[in-house]
Amino acid sequence: MCGIVGYIGKRDAYSVIIKGLHRLEYRGYDSAGIVLYDGNELKLSKTKGKVSDLELKAQEEKTTVGTIGMGHTRWATHGVPNDVNSHPHFSNSGKLVIIHNGIIENYEPLKQELIKRGYTFKSDTDTEVLVNLIEEVKKKENCKLGHAVQIALNQVIGAYAIAVIDVEKPDEIIVARLGSPLAIGIGEEEFFIASDATPFIEYTSNAIYLEDEEMAIVRLHKPLKVRKIKDDSLVDPYIQELQLNLEQIEKGGYDHFMMKEIYEQPNVIKDTYRGRLLANQGIVQMSGVEDNLEKFLNAKRILVVACGTSWHAGLVAEYIIEEFSRIPVEVEYASEFRYRNPIINKDDVVIAISQSGETADTLAAIKLAKESGAFVFGVCNVVGSSISRETHAGAYTHAGPEIGVASTKAFTTQITILTLLALRLAKAKGTLSNSDYQRYLLELEMIPEKVQEALLTNDISKQIAEIYKDATNCLYLGRGYNFPVALEGALKLKEISYIHAEGYPAAEMKHGPIALIDEHMPVIVIAPNKGHYDKVVSNIQEIKSRSGKIIAIVTKGDTQVKALADHVIEIPETNEPFTPLLTTIPLQLLSYHIAVLRGCNVDQPRNLAKSVTVE
Repeated sequence: MCGIVGYIGKRDAYSVIIKGLHRLEYRGYDSAGIVLYDGNELKLSKTKGKVSDLELKAQEEKTTVGTIGMGHTRWATHGVPNDVNSHPHFSNSGKLVIIHNGIIENYEPLKQELIKRGYTFKSDTDTEVLVNLIEEVKKKENCKLGHAVQIALNQVIGAYAIAVIDVEKPDEIIVARLGSPLAIGIGEEEFFIASDATPFIEYTSNAIYLEDEEMAIVRLHKPLKVRKIKDDSLVDPYIQELQLNLEQIEKGGYDHFMMKEIYEQPNVIKDTYRGRLLANQGIVQMSGVEDNLEKFLNAKRILVVACGTSWHAGLVAEYIIEEFSRIPVEVEYASEFRYRNPIINKDDVVIAISQSGETADTLAAIKLAKESGAFVFGVCNVVGSSISRETHAGAYTHAGPEIGVASTKAFTTQITILTLLALRLAKAKGTLSNSDYQRYLLELEMIPEKVQEALLTNDISKQIAEIYKDATNCLYLGRGYNFPVALEGALKLKEISYIHAEGYPAAEMKHGPIALIDEHMPVIVIAPNKGHYDKVVSNIQEIKSRSGKIIAIVTKGDTQVKALADHVIEIPETNEPFTPLLTTIPLQLLSYHIAVLRGCNVDQPRNLAKSVTVE
């Protein structure tokens, strides 16, 4: 959540920072601000609203000149979204200015102590407390800004990624992180600071990702210094070459990133299994699994921890892993996991799933699992992210940047990775016959082509969207492998169209939700011709007899459901465990078109953030 961009060098800092803030809009925010050093003073503009609103205000206030500066997009935690609570924040003297992503949990006692010492506060934020604490330390210890930041951070409890400038020494920016990501781009006599690499990818391909409890002194014409916050020891930073390119983070002719990412799924699923799936040779190989195969084979239980869409991918994985490799699987909300005193054994394997690799709740669950001695395997999309560093091993999804807040390709690539894992374990344990194993490998290899065919449902999805765009409630039903898809379909509709939607196992409908069904209630039923097809047909008949409007996702050529449903969307035939990779496609398209028709901000839905780095 929140976005940080900073620049120090020879370029026009305003254009670098504003463009960078636009790139970080996917993270979710409700206000924005910028501060620049114009050669004489630090000039500030900030406002509630979008980065485009900030641009107008900065032009009016002439906050556009300088080669050093920093900008921020804020997602409100402490204090309502308004101009005053927006970042950056100055200290009482006006000499220090800060931007901050995260939460200072002990801000209230710190604030009361600073008030006793004569400090006053304009905002309701924990961030203004932090900048004044740094100022108090600097004054009391008579030290440089870097040392003051270090001492102050050792007094705070919480999570942070910060950047601080001192007006008395405006040729340097002090940055630090704990629990929130921060990257430093290294150019020719210039440095870029950002929450991720997207704001500076066009300027440099070299970056350092700060680790937790590290700070850096970023100065003009001097080498970068990275230190440990706790003991002041110097760190030799690892410079990564970025694999990202500009084309990946632009819309490529689509109206929205979400639509672009929906249509990227055939290619990214293929990229995810490329080099890992050799179907003709009967081979599945992932180094993170191969190097730790005994851990998986000796596991008495697999625990999956995730949030949101990743949790739904974990539910699909529960069905697949249990069926293929016969290892018990439990799927937990990471946000609840560590608060319920869970039982974690040393012979458990914990799989942590996160698109961004920065999800705070999932990171907390990982730390708890490691403390309990479990082996932790990460599934994430972002190379170098916190989860990829905190886990013992893992696998990247190779989905490429996902800018749309509502995950689409993350879901299908996570399922792909977890299916590969299940197949590899099944092969090692002998829980699938050779013929079934080979059949599944060959079918999985065909999935990108079938996803491409499923995308041909776009036009009919749009037609259905036009009919139901004004619905106030919607019910999603699925059974077996497609129950999690029902949950995911409902989540997509809620996220981007703001229509209340619920996902249920189809058989549970008569245990409560059936009371909601009338002629105004659209019910999306996922009914491929596999598994519990006859049971789902019975559920559809129950809806039909109560005048519900039925939108059915069916296998191509279906006649039985087609005779009952008001609308039918057809997907290609596939093996039952792989149906979620296809049934989810029309649900993504349907949600997208409903949101567009309702005039919603598809890529940046209200109140949501892409990378949820606070609990």
